[in-house]
Amino acid sequence: MALRFVQVNFKARDDAALGRFWAEALGWGMSSEGPGVTNLEPEGFAWPDPAGFYIDFVTVPDPETVKYRAHLELATTSAAHHAELVARLKDLGATPADVSQDDVPWTVLADPEGNVFRVLEPREIYRDTGAIAAVVIDCADPRALARFWGEAVDLTLHEVTDDHAMLRSTEGVGPYLELRRTSDVTTVRNRVHLDLLPYPIDDKDAEVARLRTLGATNADVGQGKVSWTVLADPEGNDFCVLGKG
Repeated sequence: MALRFVQVNFKARDDAALGRFWAEALGWGMSSEGPGVTNLEPEGFAWPDPAGFYIDFVTVPDPETVKYRAHLELATTSAAHHAELVARLKDLGATPADVSQDDVPWTVLADPEGNVFRVLEPREIYRDTGAIAAVVIDCADPRALARFWGEAVDLTLHEVTDDHAMLRSTEGVGPYLELRRTSDVTTVRNRVHLDLLPYPIDDKDAEVARLRTLGATNADVGQGKVSWTVLADPEGNDFCVLGKG
């Protein structure tokens, strides 16, 4: 049994419109499993391929416009690729964003619904991640949170300091999960969260029970009666466990 980090989920005002932006931005395929939900997957992968990584956009009545604790970082392969990608993203509707970044080699943008993300300068560590280099979560204690996620999910810890931690699938595929220390950890409900999936997918309840022993707690995000389970990590970051009980 393994629990995999398979996708990120965005709350959206308009799932289809936001999904189109990101599908064009990443060059991914786009589909829908039902009204109010748009699914993105990289070319060559079909859900739930354990080597794949996906994005879901779900329309909710009032997604807040605040500083979020999670964001995406995009990989580039050269200075020319970085410049081309930033220009293309702006043509698609992205706008420059100021997060007090000063003079840095990466570019900070916001998507059409205000979700901030970074386009990174070329870095060797991200050469094989695909379009998304990392999913980044702000936190107060990267070491402690890395211990939780390293035990909770099929991830290998690549680096950890007092200020940041980097984890990635034990199979060396997909984006990194990065935990970065910040003095301004917000306590609002996350607009972007992680979704986990057991492999095989038919033992969700056992995985949920195991996560609780590691320190995860139940979370109520207004989900009502659903087939997945909503939990929060020890710093209060919401995440969902998909699959079958």
